[in-house]
Amino acid sequence: MRTVTLWQDKVPEREKWSNSIWSIAFKPDGTQIIVAAGNRVLVYDATDGDLVHSLKGHKESVFCVAYSRHGKKFASGGADKQVIIWTHKAEGILKYNHNESIQCLAYNPVTQQLASGTASDLGLWSPEQKSVSKRKVNSKILAMSWTNDGLHLALGLFSGHISIRDKFGEEKADVVRQAPIWTLAWNPVQTKQDPTDVLVVGCWDQTLSFYKVSGQEYGREHKLEFDVCSIDFFTSGDYFVLGGSGKKVQLWSRDGIYLGDLGEREDWIWSCAVRPRQNNVVIGCNDGSVVMYQVVFSTVHGLYQDRYAYRDVMTDVIIQHLVTEQKVRIRCKDYVKKIAVYRDRLAVQLPDKVLIYEVSHDDPLDMHYKNIEKIKQKFVCSLLVVTTNHIILCQERKLQLYSFQGVLEREWNLDALIRYIKVVGGAPRREGLLVGLKNGHVMKIFVDNAFPVTLIKQA
Repeated sequence: MRTVTLWQDKVPEREKWSNSIWSIAFKPDGTQIIVAAGNRVLVYDATDGDLVHSLKGHKESVFCVAYSRHGKKFASGGADKQVIIWTHKAEGILKYNHNESIQCLAYNPVTQQLASGTASDLGLWSPEQKSVSKRKVNSKILAMSWTNDGLHLALGLFSGHISIRDKFGEEKADVVRQAPIWTLAWNPVQTKQDPTDVLVVGCWDQTLSFYKVSGQEYGREHKLEFDVCSIDFFTSGDYFVLGGSGKKVQLWSRDGIYLGDLGEREDWIWSCAVRPRQNNVVIGCNDGSVVMYQVVFSTVHGLYQDRYAYRDVMTDVIIQHLVTEQKVRIRCKDYVKKIAVYRDRLAVQLPDKVLIYEVSHDDPLDMHYKNIEKIKQKFVCSLLVVTTNHIILCQERKLQLYSFQGVLEREWNLDALIRYIKVVGGAPRREGLLVGLKNGHVMKIFVDNAFPVTLIKQA
């Protein structure tokens, strides 16, 4: 996995207004981005970062923006206590007021009802209503998110409470934490194994936690070393991104597995949003930076004869028998970095260990893999292969042979960078490897022999 910066912009400070980017949202078709910056709502072309509109409807700082699911309207709210509804052509068409500054907004994905949160109340408005329905809250609302079916709304409060409500604003569950709930987001896609809505919560006790609609905790809590300010899911629901005081935007799996950093900035990241149906992420920072990243998910796989293994959702390994087309899934519950297959062996490299699996029976069609060894070491390598009793790691010009117990048994230092490596067979503990070098040479190495044999030399 790697990231590419597609474009970036720096919003200038204007008079007394801060240029901090408090909120970001995509138009549902992914073509535009709306940004809350200073006392303006900025509209960017998502493809190239061109500023399309700079809207001046608010008299004070704008804290939040949200786009309706059908893409025909968006809303903004801020310190002037007003919510403004805009058309997708950036024309202001309606305003309504609260008694306090507007902290957050969220459109119901089904009914187009707009929820607005302030320090004292929750507002619910829809086009067919003449007035805004308001409900008192006992603490400032910092964040809100609707479930994908539009039936439940989660509120994150300054008091540390998570209030889960129905679409009419009635509270159905209350979760109490020990610090402000700055951000939260429902996963938009349920899994087949557990068809339940899952809420991801970023709390300013520097934790990440997960809850069901009932308020029951789901999975384990994760301790972070920074305050989370924003969370957003990929359309598939397989991943989410988060940013905050750590100045990094991170990628996590839906199960709460940290997968890596997508980028690092010089200031807090207040807001992040994922482009619908694409692997693009936009972030907004305290220093006025707006940055669009492209996430490139690389293919991690291994092949030996009729068995093909590949990484799925970054944390699982799927092994497919190419003749019978039977597939099995191994849930590694960690970031899968490398995969290697040889005969009845499968090696999976995770961040701090390598797992070794073998097929349970001698049947050539058997697809039942069991874990037989765990090498508890953190390896840095560009290529990985497995034999009956060893793993071989490639680091630039060097090959290292480790036993399944993690003992370094042999090393080979070659004349050029290693580009290709394959196990070609042989008796256990005497297997042969084909090694292709950047300089055009092809070597043969036997795992029980310290001396490589040159097969081909070409310039």
